[in-house]
This record gives sequence, C-alpha cells and structure tokens, in this order.
Amino acid sequence: MAQGIIRIIGGQWRGRKLKVPDVLNVRPTPDRVRETLFNWLAPHIAGSRCLDLFAGSGALGFEALSRGAANVVMVDDSRVVTKLLAEERQMLQAENAEIYCAKVPLQLKAPDQPFTIVFLDPPYAENLLLPCCFYLEEHHFLAPEAYIYLEARETLDEKMLPSNWQILKSKRAGQVAYHLIRRK
Repeated sequence: MAQGIIRIIGGQWRGRKLKVPDVLNVRPTPDRVRETLFNWLAPHIAGSRCLDLFAGSGALGFEALSRGAANVVMVDDSRVVTKLLAEERQMLQAENAEIYCAKVPLQLKAPDQPFTIVFLDPPYAENLLLPCCFYLEEHHFLAPEAYIYLEARETLDEKMLPSNWQILKSKRAGQVAYHLIRRK
C-alpha cells in the first residue's frame, strides 16, 4: 500500500514520517521544494485555513498543520489514498485535518469559510491545474487575500490564471515548476 516514506520537515511534527501511497500519479513534493514553499508561506501559515487538493501523501497538508495552520481539508480521488491519509491523521492526532474522497474539482464540497492557503498539485497528464484554478475562483473557495501554491511540469504565465491572481514567486527544481500565487 505504501511505496515509500517522506518526512515532515518543520514545526511540531518535524521528522515524523508519512507513508507515500503506492498509487498511480502520486508524486510527493520533494523536500527542498517543500522547504522553499513553506519559507515563502511562513508569514501566512499560522492560523490559516488550508485546502490540499490532490493530497496524495498529505505532505503539504500535514506540513501546514505542523507549522501552525488552524485546519486543513485534504481531498484526493483515490480511496486508497484517503484511507492512508486518515491513518496518518490518527497517528499524528491531527483532529484539525478533514479528509475526503472526491473528483476534483467537480465534487468538491463548498467550504464553510473560504480558504486562505491552497495547495494545488494535480497529476500532470490530466490537465486539471488551470481548470481547478478557475473553479476555485468562480465558486468562492478563496478568501479575499489567499495564497495558492501551484505545481506543474511547465512554468506558468500570469496571463493563464484568473485575472486577480498574481505570481509572487516561481522556481524550478528538476522536472517541477512551482509557483506561489496571491489572490488580490
């Protein structure tokens, strides 16, 4: 059921191990990318409401909780993945993590409150990144000022995104282009 192990790299659960589910298209965000991302998000993470779409190993969602996020909703379309995430939640005693299985974006549950941080790292081959960006914007998933992490095969251009989204930071690490976006 698990194809490997990754570690939480900061916060209260630093060093704790998470299983990587042995499921097609699950590729955990590499440690150095996560470290850069959470350095970028450091001023915004405490007390944030996070949405981790295509949660996979849960590395981004659990890392956010470890560093002080108020809560995280993790969504994946694989029952194997959501079952493993629920086991990890129990192991970490992370009561502030909600996990559910859904086809993203069409089966997403409307949030009680908008999210301040979103992690969006879909399988590259499924071309879901940009449709998810517009879905989140159009269906009121985002707080007035929200931060969105996008991971893709290619570097994104701001013109591809909703008009009120601004690329704050972009980097590339091997096959991964990653971006931090601010909703204005």
